Amino acid sequence: MSVRVLGIESSCDETGVALVQTRCGQIPDLLGQALYSQIQLHQAYGGVVPELASRDHIRRVLPLTQQVLQDTQLQLQDIDVLAFTRGPGLAGALLVGAGVACGLAAALGKPVLGVHHLEGHLLSPFLSADPPEFPFVALLVSGGHTQLMRVQGVGRYELLGETVDDAAGEAFDKSAKLLGLDYPGGAALSVLAEQGDPKAFKLPRPLLHSGDLDFSFAGLKTAVLTQVQKAGNEQPMPTAAGQETFRCNLAASTQAAIVEVLVKKSLMALDQTGLKRLVVAGGVGANRVLREQLQHNCAARGIRVHYPELHLCTDNGAMIALAAAMRIEAGVESTQADYNFEVKPRWPLQTFAKDAST
Repeated sequence: MSVRVLGIESSCDETGVALVQTRCGQIPDLLGQALYSQIQLHQAYGGVVPELASRDHIRRVLPLTQQVLQDTQLQLQDIDVLAFTRGPGLAGALLVGAGVACGLAAALGKPVLGVHHLEGHLLSPFLSADPPEFPFVALLVSGGHTQLMRVQGVGRYELLGETVDDAAGEAFDKSAKLLGLDYPGGAALSVLAEQGDPKAFKLPRPLLHSGDLDFSFAGLKTAVLTQVQKAGNEQPMPTAAGQETFRCNLAASTQAAIVEVLVKKSLMALDQTGLKRLVVAGGVGANRVLREQLQHNCAARGIRVHYPELHLCTDNGAMIALAAAMRIEAGVESTQADYNFEVKPRWPLQTFAKDAST
């Protein structure tokens, strides 16, 4: 029997709603989705303002839900399970999605599931044209998280390494801000880097030779700041063309440093686990240079690399609905009518399977 799951994502600055349908023994189908980004709302402040994010989620979530139902020609009564992002994320933003999901579920007499945001990212490549198979190594790279996980199956995750300070996405965004790029600057920095020389600046690769699978990007951000300050103190001041060349070269060098660390650590994780499959998920997973270098290095080792579709790299409701559906299909989550919309702003992924059952 198939199950239709409506997923709501509201952990930070994207409001996402999607509907998936399970298929016995197969990957669930994505029936429809809608997404609204708050980028323009937060640009004036140079970063996400939690209170503004929460209020905008309130404005968007029900119209997006109506849009998904209209696009799929379904009614609320046709939904079997409501799912929402329980954490991690901004507490107020999470509460919006949790409250709406639990309210709708209670009104319909349907069960509700709280989903881990990172599990959504981790499983999102299963919606791609080239879905992975278990087991695999997962590289989760987003604005707030950089982790390597050994994934044996749905709900079976072993942490191999993680960042000890800034995540890769933070390194991209903070470096972009130092270069005068608008928030969120990670994607803009990558565009700028296309015109630069990745070897122009000798930037540090923190923990590259540490021998473990942990990451650190705070020192890289400091090194970028040093180069920006040094350029600002140059006498005479460089021409406009010279300033643009400097920015392009520093962007390219910054990207090269981040990508080199991510690629080497991913290959180390594959070597240590003996696995021949890598899944890359999260916003930074859309970076073209990262994809190219992982593809090149893994192909030489006979390793398959899987990514979510580009439109599923950012936060979205499809990954939340999918994660809930896959947990139900795998039997690791029982559907129940528990409308306690507790959220978990801080929630380690490796403890999710245990926490979700409490």
